[in-house]
Amino acid sequence: MADTAGPQTGTSDASEQWRLPRLQEAGLILVIVLICMLLTFAGGNITVRGNLVNSFFRLDNLLGNVFTPMSWMAIMAVGVTCVIISGGIDISVGSIFGLSAIACAAALQGMGETASPGKVLPIAVLVPLGVGLACGLINGALVVFLRMHPFIVTLATMSIFRGVALKWMKFLGAGSLPSNGDSLPNAFTDHLMMWTVKYTRANGMPVNLQPVPMIFMLIIVLVMAVYLGLLVAGRETYAVGGNEEAARFSGLKVRWIKLRVYAISGLCAGIAGMVSCGYYGSAATNTGEGYELMVIAAAVVGGASLNGGRGTAIGAMLGALVIQLIDNAIFILRTIKLGLFSLPLSKDDSKIVLGVAIVLAVAVDQINEYLRNRRLAGAKRRG
Repeated sequence: MADTAGPQTGTSDASEQWRLPRLQEAGLILVIVLICMLLTFAGGNITVRGNLVNSFFRLDNLLGNVFTPMSWMAIMAVGVTCVIISGGIDISVGSIFGLSAIACAAALQGMGETASPGKVLPIAVLVPLGVGLACGLINGALVVFLRMHPFIVTLATMSIFRGVALKWMKFLGAGSLPSNGDSLPNAFTDHLMMWTVKYTRANGMPVNLQPVPMIFMLIIVLVMAVYLGLLVAGRETYAVGGNEEAARFSGLKVRWIKLRVYAISGLCAGIAGMVSCGYYGSAATNTGEGYELMVIAAAVVGGASLNGGRGTAIGAMLGALVIQLIDNAIFILRTIKLGLFSLPLSKDDSKIVLGVAIVLAVAVDQINEYLRNRRLAGAKRRG
């Protein structure tokens, strides 16, 4: 944590560390509410199975196009947030995600659709999580023991892990798995990740809900919120990100803490790959491509400071929700009317909006850091 010059400054700093994440999360919730209101009123109505429904505020859109794809994004964002809090960065998560999903599909595709849960589930869990953890440990080892910059390390491993996935698929002679007409075991897909809750609305319209990816997301976010907020290991992560030298002089094992956060990031990417593989029932060579930007954007929009020392698991989840709502807004609105002109929207425009969101989030973080330093300087003078 930042050095303090006296009791008053230390109290101010601790109070700031408690208040700022709460304010950021409250601000994100307000942004989410405003986006949802905008899309509800601007999106208009569409006809689904003979019923007129709102194009945005309907369960099949919210669950199928927002919350479900957000689930593995948020799981990865929580892991990346842990790395960013420590003062590092991990841009290899998309490649780890893809490699883990491919490993999961490769391990399961020969078992048959009717294989028993006792045989399927241990492999479905251990293989992708093991791959993700191994990749995270490789990242951490390169950063810690070779003292390489995290950006350079994870930029290199992003390419390496993706290349390994491509070579693996080429060796198997397939562009996606399962191949040759096989299917993944139902115990992992239909009976777990794609488990469906069915009910009928009052107007007779059937609705299918697939909540398992969201349940996994909420569990991971809750676990990481407890880890970062209540456990000693989590507080050590904040300490290293806030002031690495002070943490080292305080007796903290900085190398071990850094290795641990990269392992957590890789593990979260492995979990996300497992969930995605089970939900879609397949994995391909392009699985996870481009996810790095979206995951880091979710972490930064969620309040993680690229300077280190700040960020929360709840904020990462909310940031992922904002990013996914932006993506869904492009699909829902299609055209923005500007008086005499109309601006057509496409999938490519979401990349522009995403980049702008990152710039704004970092700018807000820099302004907060400047104001915080001024308040601390004022507290020191008064002390």
